[in-house]
Amino acid sequence: MTTQRVLPQSKETLLQNYNKRLKDDIRSILDNFTEIIKTAKVEDETQVSRATQAEQDHYEMHVRAANIVRAGESLMKLVSDLKQFLILNDFPSVNEAISLRNQQLRTLQEECDKKLISLRDEIAIDLYELEEEYYSSSCGQWDGVELPLCEAFHRRDSWGSPETTSDPSHANPEDSDHLGTQESMHGSSTSEQS
Repeated sequence: MTTQRVLPQSKETLLQNYNKRLKDDIRSILDNFTEIIKTAKVEDETQVSRATQAEQDHYEMHVRAANIVRAGESLMKLVSDLKQFLILNDFPSVNEAISLRNQQLRTLQEECDKKLISLRDEIAIDLYELEEEYYSSSCGQWDGVELPLCEAFHRRDSWGSPETTSDPSHANPEDSDHLGTQESMHGSSTSEQS
């Protein structure tokens, strides 16, 4: 409970420190630039010789220009500190970015799910139509017995063409052996019954 109160206070103090640094650096740049402009103004004759006054003004301009450069570097450091503070402590914007990305990914997931469901339905319809076509044709039957699709596909060359069905001499040897064994078994069973 105490750490939750201390953390916002430290943030507030840090932000106030940043604000003070910003105002001090800008004031330093403005004051030094104003003094450089004042030094550039030519004055009337004074007790100091013109050469001495010019040397003094030249030195003052160098010092004030160095102060402006220092204030500018301080402002650049302040910008870097502010970026770091924003990255490390700006949890609402980080959470908002995460929420937005999460929402985008959920939308993409829903679109993919819809496409997959549509594809599944189309494949199911096509598969149903293919099965209907297969079982309603003569390719799916073998001596009155429906064959599985894979077995009918393997036997397609042996009995699916009209040449093999019309000409018994071109019959598949395996099929003739199979039919011969069925006939011999049928004959033996009739002789046993008699």
